[in-house]
Amino acid sequence: MERFTISMDEELFEQFDKISSARGYDNRSEAIRDLVREYLEVSRLQKDNKGYCIATLTYIYNHHERDLAALVTSSHHEHHDITLSSMHVHMDHDNCLEVAILRGTIQDVRHFANKVIAKNGIRHGKLHIVPIEVSEFAHQHADNVHRHTHSSPRT
Repeated sequence: MERFTISMDEELFEQFDKISSARGYDNRSEAIRDLVREYLEVSRLQKDNKGYCIATLTYIYNHHERDLAALVTSSHHEHHDITLSSMHVHMDHDNCLEVAILRGTIQDVRHFANKVIAKNGIRHGKLHIVPIEVSEFAHQHADNVHRHTHSSPRT
């Protein structure tokens, strides 16, 4: 493990320390590591639209809006190869929150998410992408060869 020293003005240091503690970090090093990971991911995703990712897509909508729930559901069915799972939460009598877990190429996941978020009536749409490495594995189960995929974060 490498060590380095960071210099910052006192006000910035106090703000960082306060937020790190509030978020539950036991030490500054882990908070800094998470910031560096996020910085690397954002930088990589800004210039590289290639590769695979796992992502969460969250959005809120009013389920009374004409055909919106059906349109969103149809979008997920049309892209069943990208949508791994979803969770639907009834926030109140009108509003629903959905969280979808997506996996695929960064380009395809972004395209799908943008289509969902852009639908008239979708509010607070947000996509969070984590770049991954995808590996194929095979092993024997009795007389059958079982193939599956492993996904590991790149950072």
